[in-house]
Amino acid sequence: MTIAVVALGKIGLPLAAQFAASGHDVIGVDVNERQVAAINEAREPFPGEAHLGERLAELVPAGRLRATTDFTEAIGAAETVVVVAPVFVDDATWEPDFRYMDAATRSIGESLRPGTLVIYETTLPVGTTRTRYVPMLEEISGLKESEDFLVAYSPERVLTGRVFEDLRKYPKLIGAFSEEGTARTRAFYESVLQFDERADLPRPNGVWDLGSPEASELAKLAETTYRDVNIALANEFALFAQDNGIDIYKVIEASNSQPYSHIHRPGIAVGGHCIPVYPRLYLSTDPSAETVRTARTLNASVPARLVERAASLLGGLTGLRTVVLGASYRSGVKETAFSGVFPVVEELRRRGAEVLVHDPLYTDEELAALGFDAWHPGEGADLAIVQTDHAMYRDLTAADIPGVRLLVDGRNATSAEQWAGTPRLVLGDGSASSAVAPGADPDTAGA
Repeated sequence: MTIAVVALGKIGLPLAAQFAASGHDVIGVDVNERQVAAINEAREPFPGEAHLGERLAELVPAGRLRATTDFTEAIGAAETVVVVAPVFVDDATWEPDFRYMDAATRSIGESLRPGTLVIYETTLPVGTTRTRYVPMLEEISGLKESEDFLVAYSPERVLTGRVFEDLRKYPKLIGAFSEEGTARTRAFYESVLQFDERADLPRPNGVWDLGSPEASELAKLAETTYRDVNIALANEFALFAQDNGIDIYKVIEASNSQPYSHIHRPGIAVGGHCIPVYPRLYLSTDPSAETVRTARTLNASVPARLVERAASLLGGLTGLRTVVLGASYRSGVKETAFSGVFPVVEELRRRGAEVLVHDPLYTDEELAALGFDAWHPGEGADLAIVQTDHAMYRDLTAADIPGVRLLVDGRNATSAEQWAGTPRLVLGDGSASSAVAPGADPDTAGA
């Protein structure tokens, strides 16, 4: 079949490659002309996605995958349209920002022809497919869903960097508006995906019909919101353990030895396109969900809390040279979406510190474009804060940061042996710090 994939970002492009590798003709459509040009030249437009480069090198020259900026060309030719345009959240109001998905849906509606199956994969608030996008498609196209065309919702459940692996690993959840829509959606995904056998699942791995778009929308929000709530609980335990001389990592390891405990790891920040965003999408339709709201608020507060503890140990941060280690939101991924680097730097600057940032994945020019001055190993600093657990930071020592008076490790990435003799504050490890930093108030050393 001919498939159109709308939005060729870090999820959309690997999906397009997966569909093409399964034997179909795929037209990807995106408004970014440079991205489209790179794809048509079989070049990766972004780094870090395993096996994407080799798939583009195979599929593009073979004519199985191509990209365009022309919605009319792509949608008009397609039997199935998969939409992965982004939906964001307003930081101030926590309300969904649908502008990009709305624009994509309007463009699809203008070229929609009878018989087409439209599948939304972007994470959406519960009810959005039914109440926002089906009416929009019907109004613009003049066609009727379940009579002239079909719509389904099927959330993407993959992690950037390992999309192809995750597509095989996890069941594909679907929800449509009619029996025909369900059958078409099931047949589509069974033709474009291959699934690993998993003995741990209650039923065979594959396409799982949840019965409605709303159930599929909620499933994606539930699985990601669970992680945010769990991390918030881990962070709450970590902050308590830190104040009471307890190593929370030993506690979590012990607790999780019992099969009904699944406590996640604490961390200085929860970043990425998913976990900081999707709880707020859920709250947009269930504003009374206090557990979700409290967890999201707590996780967002951890960067400032750790900076405050550093200020207590050092007797203030005004004029102190500080290096934040890691701009990426997670190890090994060149992506700063909702990265903890931004609130950490903001809080340090608010307290008068001179702030530098280091990340092995970013050049000095790229860091400058993000608003940061670059630090280089071997340069001096008074304070170092590990924000990302990049592999190189696990081998970092005090000698790499001459004059460092305190290390704040927000990821438990460093070792006590390599930092012996230097005060070290590890989120959740109340036994980690070996001494009070020079100039600190001893009464606040446990803060």
